[in-house]
Amino acid sequence: MTEAQFQNKLIKKIKEMFPGCVAIKNDAGYQQGIPDWTILYKKNWATLEMKASRGSARQPNQEYFVEQLDGMSFSAVIYPENEEEVLLAMEQAFAA
Repeated sequence: MTEAQFQNKLIKKIKEMFPGCVAIKNDAGYQQGIPDWTILYKKNWATLEMKASRGSARQPNQEYFVEQLDGMSFSAVIYPENEEEVLLAMEQAFAA
């Protein structure tokens, strides 16, 4: 599965999990390293860096921004191998 296919599948799943959420595709050309997606749900937000697999290449600054944004709300790198774990953690963060 390509990263684009994984993103499409995952965004559909997130919209089912969090009805009414807004999923925004971020522009990597504006700020290198910013996670791919921002999810807005009620008073909560999350950013997700989506990868096709655990071993997919990372761009400079991606880990930095994921860690920084996770300290503010919720942020994670997500790929098929950790999808369930990350979505559960995001669900718990949104419930808090």
